[in-house]
Amino acid sequence: MSSDTPFGGALLLGYYDPDGRLIYAGRAGTGIDYPELERLWRRLQPLAMSDMPLDVPPRRDARFGSPLTLSRVHWVRPELVAEVKYLTWTEDNLLRQVVYEGLREDKPAAEVRRAVPHPKSAEPARPASHSKRPRVR
Repeated sequence: MSSDTPFGGALLLGYYDPDGRLIYAGRAGTGIDYPELERLWRRLQPLAMSDMPLDVPPRRDARFGSPLTLSRVHWVRPELVAEVKYLTWTEDNLLRQVVYEGLREDKPAAEVRRAVPHPKSAEPARPASHSKRPRVR
C-alpha cells in the first residue's frame, strides 16, 4: 500500500507468473472510500515488511498515474486478494483504469494469476445452402 498518511494512497497490485514470481500489475485507488481505507489499513498492518516482495521493482515512469516513489511504499506480505475491475491491460503489462471492489476471502493469494485472453474463435460454420431433405411445397 502506498501512502502519505495512514489513510491515503493506493494499493499496489500483483499476480504470480507460472514460475511463482510476483509481478507488478499496477495500482488501485479508485473505489476505496474512507471506511474501507481504515479497514484495509488494519488488515495490512500485521503484514508489514521492509523488503519489496515483487520480483522486479515497478517502473517509476509509468505512463498512467503519478510517478511511483518506492521509498514511500508500505510493503506487505502478499497474502490478501483484492477484487478489481479494469478496462484493459496496457502494452507495458499494467492494468488500466482500475477500480477496487473489495477483498476476496475465498481465494489464496498464491493462486492469483493473470488471465490469458481466449483466442477469438472462428465463425461458426454456415449450414450448406442445399438440403438433402426434400422440400414440401
